[in-house]
Amino acid sequence: MTSTNGHSQTLETDQPGAAQRHGGKVMRFHLKIWRQANPQSAGRMVDYEIDNVPTAASFLEMLDILNERLVARGEDPIEHDSDCREGICGTCSLTINGIPHGGQRGSATCQLHMRTFRDGDTIYVEPWRARPFPVIKDLVIDRAAFDRIIQAGGFITARTGSAPEANALPVPKVAADLAMDAAACIGCGACVAACKNSSAMLFTAAKIAHLNYLPQGQAEKDTRVLNMVRQMDKEGFGGCTNQYECSAVCPKEIDAAFIAKMNREYALASLKDITTGLGSAVD
Repeated sequence: MTSTNGHSQTLETDQPGAAQRHGGKVMRFHLKIWRQANPQSAGRMVDYEIDNVPTAASFLEMLDILNERLVARGEDPIEHDSDCREGICGTCSLTINGIPHGGQRGSATCQLHMRTFRDGDTIYVEPWRARPFPVIKDLVIDRAAFDRIIQAGGFITARTGSAPEANALPVPKVAADLAMDAAACIGCGACVAACKNSSAMLFTAAKIAHLNYLPQGQAEKDTRVLNMVRQMDKEGFGGCTNQYECSAVCPKEIDAAFIAKMNREYALASLKDITTGLGSAVD
């Protein structure tokens, strides 16, 4: 129930056996969750008391339990994003107690379990806070800005048709390893949510690096970095001031060193653009 009248209401489970099926021990929490009907409306924090939460439940499963009880009472469920629930897709995007993904290092929200909290804890749950990520409803945000940055990167030069011979294009192991490290980015947006400037430089740098390290990405290397960085700026993301909050909350622990690489490549590509007219797809 809402806290507008100064009271909150406990949402008790209708199925006492559910906790036992999840491992036996149960917990109780006081939740303060951001509710917002649509992008134009003003949002607010709403109080919920929830008990009989299994310690084995993930954070998203806890929200599922809460939503089941809200629906059973005829109330609107809390909207939130999720998909794979395995820390792979990057869909889950919650700020928990002021920290994107809840502060468990190297983990997304879906990998955070309720046993990491203490029984009776008050937990604040909010969406990502960044102007380029407008709230759609409750905890759901629009991350289309990331899609447009990736689209600005264009394509790579690669032959189509049958699968090429694996050894036809040698790739140095160091380059392959670094490209794989960068490609681990799942595009969740936690880096933006953690940054005081709402910078997307870690995300953009990772998406640039995983192609630019490889031979297949060399032909479009300069135009790629120009287009993606310019699109990032066009979307309204801020600049990097080297505080490294982005790497600290990244569920894949992407190294901030990729930002330095992107800055070097952008500087060189900008010089070539001035002297040779590389051109760019972004105004």
